[in-house]
Amino acid sequence: MTRWVYTFGNGAAEGRASDVDILGGKGANLAEMASLGLPVPPGLTIVTQACTWFYENGRTLPADLKLQVQQGLRAMEDMTGRRFGDKRQPLLLSVRSGSRASMPGMMDTVLNLGLNDETVQALGHDAGDARFAWDSYRRFIQMYGAVVLGLDHEVFEEILEDEKARFGHEYDTELSAVEWQHVISLYKATIEEELGEPFPQDPNVQLWRAVAAVFASWQNARASIYRRLHNIPEAWGTAVNIQAMVFGNLGNGSATGVAFTRNPSTGESELYGEFLVNAQGEDVVAGIRTPQSITEAARIASGSDKPSLEKLMPEAFAEFRAICTRLETHYRDVQDVEFTIERGKLWMLQTRAGKRTAKAAMRIAVDMALERLISEDEAVARIEPASLDQLLHPTIDPRFDRTVIGSGLPASPGAATGEIVFTSEQAVEAESEGRKVILVRIETSPEDIHGMHAAEGILTTRGGMTSHAAVVARGMGIPCVTGAGTMRVDLRGEKLIGLGGLTLEKGDIITIDGSSGQVLKGEVPMLQPELSGDFGRIMEWADRARRMTVRTNADTPQDARAARSFGAEGIGLCRTEHMFFEGDRIHVMREMILAEGEEGRRAALAKLLPMQRSDFAALFTIMHGLPVTIRMLDPPLHEFLPKSDAEIAEVALAMGMEPSLLRQRVDALHEFNPMLGHRGCRLAISYPEIAEMQARAIFEAAVDAARETGAPVVPEIMVPLVGLRSELDYVKGCIDRVASDVMAEAGMRIDYLVGTMIELPRAALRAHIIAEAAEFFSFGTNDLTQTTFGISRDDASAFLTTYQRKGIIEHDPFISLDFDGVGELIRIAAERGRRTRNDMKLGICGEHGGDPASIHFCEEIGLDYVSCSPFRVPIARLAAAQAAIKGRLAAE
Repeated sequence: MTRWVYTFGNGAAEGRASDVDILGGKGANLAEMASLGLPVPPGLTIVTQACTWFYENGRTLPADLKLQVQQGLRAMEDMTGRRFGDKRQPLLLSVRSGSRASMPGMMDTVLNLGLNDETVQALGHDAGDARFAWDSYRRFIQMYGAVVLGLDHEVFEEILEDEKARFGHEYDTELSAVEWQHVISLYKATIEEELGEPFPQDPNVQLWRAVAAVFASWQNARASIYRRLHNIPEAWGTAVNIQAMVFGNLGNGSATGVAFTRNPSTGESELYGEFLVNAQGEDVVAGIRTPQSITEAARIASGSDKPSLEKLMPEAFAEFRAICTRLETHYRDVQDVEFTIERGKLWMLQTRAGKRTAKAAMRIAVDMALERLISEDEAVARIEPASLDQLLHPTIDPRFDRTVIGSGLPASPGAATGEIVFTSEQAVEAESEGRKVILVRIETSPEDIHGMHAAEGILTTRGGMTSHAAVVARGMGIPCVTGAGTMRVDLRGEKLIGLGGLTLEKGDIITIDGSSGQVLKGEVPMLQPELSGDFGRIMEWADRARRMTVRTNADTPQDARAARSFGAEGIGLCRTEHMFFEGDRIHVMREMILAEGEEGRRAALAKLLPMQRSDFAALFTIMHGLPVTIRMLDPPLHEFLPKSDAEIAEVALAMGMEPSLLRQRVDALHEFNPMLGHRGCRLAISYPEIAEMQARAIFEAAVDAARETGAPVVPEIMVPLVGLRSELDYVKGCIDRVASDVMAEAGMRIDYLVGTMIELPRAALRAHIIAEAAEFFSFGTNDLTQTTFGISRDDASAFLTTYQRKGIIEHDPFISLDFDGVGELIRIAAERGRRTRNDMKLGICGEHGGDPASIHFCEEIGLDYVSCSPFRVPIARLAAAQAAIKGRLAAE
């Protein structure tokens, strides 16, 4: 027979904290606390596998589950001296969810279960407090009606508010037993009227319908969204915890509260929490009454005149503080606990690892390591890498009341305020005048790069988390909100229309929050990042622990300097095409593209050469001896050309061409599928003069930088989109000839590497052959994901969210690496490449280079480095350390 139930209580338990997969987080920790001998109301846990069974069998419960629950209930009855459904000493129950991962408030709970028209009388007589019993009964009907029967909780709230007003009361606690009975009669009448059946009086019917409702809440809308946002697998399911009720609403000697063993906002080592006298748990979070501070110090700091728990119930408080210390020491982590005091008796209802801000997490981890509670490696492992975004960018002061005028996707973290501009030219002009702007577009394209550089932040009404705007903004460290579908851009009228039809014009001030996706009206106060102290210590420990090096994707000196300040150990990807969009360079680039023949192209390239050389020299100088990988020109040439009639007219005028001739040339370069067209190494093969110019710029810059810094420069030149070894041979031949010429001219030896970006499945499969010519591989996982799945990254957001919602895929493969498909190709290429060239350097430079889960995969298969955008360098350093620590523990 399948085991569906584990019991706990009276200092013993059938499960432990390590059984979280079976018992869920709440059930495992209740069992652990019971085993520690802490005051935990007895109960039982229905295992997570029952949730899976529930959904696989048409939302029904296993037949043998009921027998096991009945046996568990009998054990609870023996421990409490009460009987479920008894008309003299009834045992009342709480029925709560409990997933493996904490999902606060996402699923449903039912309290005071077992009350009916008879047991309520017995409860009142037994407690010597009729008012308490009827209050508990109305709470049960209200909660059961919403959670199990599906009525809107507002229906009950409206009845209660109306009756309080009629009775002349402000607070729930002022209602008498008789008044509660009247409210209950209205509740029951409403249920019968709405549902056509009376409120159930049989406690067993109540119980099983409540259990089914809690399992059903695993797939409610808010729980599904929360799981998707926090990458919690739907297959995990939830456990259900059935526990004996204890009552914080048994008069002024009773209370209920929630606390953290350390401050979850600052990390300070102090009890932090709130409680309410004469209340049940949901009252604390419902906001019906103002909670009181647990400690006297917190009461004084808040300026409250209401007594603290420390002063009001000193004996219970002393016991509670001792238990909190014991729990933190036992779990070696900050605990988030729930408790109830029933007529002076303390009961512990829950403990779990406390959620905390990134700032608090840093301080807590460092303090606990210094206290010898955890090791330095454990401190490093405690920090969620993605949470570092909170520390690396300005954030909106949480004390400020936000006026939200729209929302989209949190595409690039941080907050920014500025005037609205609608074109890149307006952004550049404003920057030159010292004005801060937010670039607002329907969507961005590579031609917007200069405006994106000039802006404080970027807002688009289209596009997903991997759109052009999102990827470029993350690379620049600029806050960005994409896909703001609640807003509309009127480019012709230069207007932004927000929620409720609110219309803003060019020059109006807005703030975007790239961490939440919100767009706010006006300027708001910001908090600036602090990267010293605890942050610095954690990163120092992380650097000692990790094996892989962390490079950056940087195209400009600004990017390179920012990345070095964040600890980058070189450049893993310099996208040379981004350099061509700056200032007047776009005009020279267009001149080269539109030239009629090789002679015209070479004339234009001669103008670009000194520009590229100075760019590369600056990067080599900033990196000062660290590796710099430069990718040769990659995108299709049409991306550099104008598109609309207005843009064509403007460019034609600047170039002295007839607009119709320019339009013909643009049309001639049109491709039906440009991402699989004339780009990458194909451009260098068709127009070797482009590769020659870029190679000369690289080697001449290496000479200049070596002379200036005195440190040798070893350029790593990366040929993109190679699928055939012969392609690489051809382009490498061009590079080698130019290198030989420059070294002869300079009278200096330059060591360099020529490698390729593996971004095609064929290249991965033929890596052993390509490695005969390539001295390093860098995995371009953006394009490798596109070409493996046959999905356009720019268009995927339209349907991938649907795929995730329907369980077709678990994660967006453009955000977190697809280990089974794309990852397998990377693994094959790494193994085959090193079989040919055992000292081959292997790295990753796609967007996944800053994704913690993808970094763990890179550690697992032995890559040498990851490369990511500058502002994700600390995240990658931390994730690489955690991956190395995990690998060492697994090996041990």
